[in-house]
Amino acid sequence: MTNRGKVAVGGVAAGLLLWWLTGSFLIAIAVMVGVPAIAYLMLDPSQRRRLRRVARKELGR
Repeated sequence: MTNRGKVAVGGVAAGLLLWWLTGSFLIAIAVMVGVPAIAYLMLDPSQRRRLRRVARKELGR
């Protein structure tokens, strides 16, 4: 399994756990989408460029 696959499985597991603990599907989705988005926005512009460059290399461009 690739690293992205492991991260995806972990994200789904975390979402299901949050859904079960809070009882609200919307809160679980907000956390699963909001946390990575906030983390990305907290990066410096140079770090964002590096992250995009690495992601492109993994896609085989």
